[in-house]
Amino acid sequence: MKNRIDKKEIFSIPNIMGYFRILLIPLFSWLYCTADSTGDYYAAAAVVGVSGLTDMFDGKIARHFNMVTELGKFIDPLADKLTQAALLICLAVRYPLMRAVLVLFIIKEGFMVVMGGLLLPRGKKLDGAMWFGKVCTAVLYAVLFVLLLLPEIGTTAANVLITVCGVFLLFSFLMYIPVFRKMWKESEKNG
Repeated sequence: MKNRIDKKEIFSIPNIMGYFRILLIPLFSWLYCTADSTGDYYAAAAVVGVSGLTDMFDGKIARHFNMVTELGKFIDPLADKLTQAALLICLAVRYPLMRAVLVLFIIKEGFMVVMGGLLLPRGKKLDGAMWFGKVCTAVLYAVLFVLLLLPEIGTTAANVLITVCGVFLLFSFLMYIPVFRKMWKESEKNG
């Protein structure tokens, strides 16, 4: 089993796409936070769109060209979570209800990191996102993108979308708890 990451792995096209997505985060944040016209919000949304397309294709490229790496399995979800956090933080400035979703996001992701960190030395780890995590991510991105594209959306409509986002986040969090509990029990049996 190799422990070192070689240059080919570091500079593979899918991993470069992941780095690119991380580099887009400050650009999006700056565009959104300094926006003073609808066009400025569209520019921020375009950056998020490019990030989303890059996210969609990096995994396909990695699988198609046999470039799946452990580094890529780390970079891709890291870029996802950093992008999601940046979007939530930026939108929480404009939409107060989004602050509750941001707190829930931090709790859910914190739980995932802590449990992953506790289980890894026990030889257990999640092998990719579960279906409910993928649905949650899709809903989260859809809601955030709508709020980006429609900066003049009414407060009630925005709050309905934000509530839907929060419900899916809570559902995903609650569904991951028994998954990690089962993994923990299996690690105790094997340890």
